[in-house]
Amino acid sequence: MLAAIAVEGKLSVKEVPNPSPKYEEALVKLTTAGVCHSDVHQVKGDWSVAQRTISIPIGHEGIGVVEELGPEAEKFVQKGDRVIMGLGGMGGGYWCGACEYCLSGRPRLCRQTRPLFGTYAEYISVWAKALVKLPDQVSDNEVSLACGGLTAYNAVKKLITFGVTPGKQVAIVGAAGGLGHYAVQIAKEFGYKVVGVDIGNERLEFVKALGADNAVDVSEAPQFVRQLGGAKASIVFSPKVAGFDLGMRLLKRGGIFIGVGMPAIKEGPLSIMPLDILFKDLLISSSAVGNVEEMREVVQLAADGKVKTHIGRVASLSEAPQVIEELEQGKYTGRAILKM
Repeated sequence: MLAAIAVEGKLSVKEVPNPSPKYEEALVKLTTAGVCHSDVHQVKGDWSVAQRTISIPIGHEGIGVVEELGPEAEKFVQKGDRVIMGLGGMGGGYWCGACEYCLSGRPRLCRQTRPLFGTYAEYISVWAKALVKLPDQVSDNEVSLACGGLTAYNAVKKLITFGVTPGKQVAIVGAAGGLGHYAVQIAKEFGYKVVGVDIGNERLEFVKALGADNAVDVSEAPQFVRQLGGAKASIVFSPKVAGFDLGMRLLKRGGIFIGVGMPAIKEGPLSIMPLDILFKDLLISSSAVGNVEEMREVVQLAADGKVKTHIGRVASLSEAPQVIEELEQGKYTGRAILKM
């Protein structure tokens, strides 16, 4: 089969052996894969020096049809089921199901967790428990719900956990991006007043079209949000430390910061004055992907027409290296998808 493999900072599409499903695994014939910004970091080795010297199968967002079942996999899916990968790359391959993290709905933190990689391919063998069946109303073009949609949903749900009630002002930094454009829609569905922050008129017009109450350029965001009385919460999807810094500056006293974007190591650390945290009584948190039940909730939102993926680029598997470069350069809004 054809698959995209990252080696020494470059992505190439090559012939590799077809996988076979092991215990509790299902062989899925992929129809569509989503291109996530974390794929760029994986290809470039931005998060680990070791990544730059080993071969890594790329991709963790996928939709396809179950073709073969390994032993005991029939407990979770059946042949012919149309499915979506259920947990993105971080923890989507396996989790124990019995530890404190798994039992509290946070399997990504399980010590036995394994990532899911390899959806830039014609086939993938994946732990069947991590798959979610898709209704006919959800098309293959919604493939990026598998990570982008789930991650945005989990981040917005945390606002409720932290006491940010509907009607409050929420700033979304990186609002026109692959994750941010989901967050705008979800936050509006939850009843928040949304200030979408991004760069350039084209991206800001896109954010307004998504339903944001306000859309503002990063250069004007601090003053604009200050005039609104400050944001009760900011959710940062930007993969830049500067985006994290901006998200902190937009908060009012007692504000909630949720970091989602994953800057490269070379970006360096985020600088925070401890006295600012103390005097403003800030709560700083992070958010990444979610769990299978939340994936089902996201799929239902999409089936009900509440959340829709904006496709900025459609390409074939052979074009994957070019699409990765375009994403790094910010050449399209929303998501890119690969058709197998």
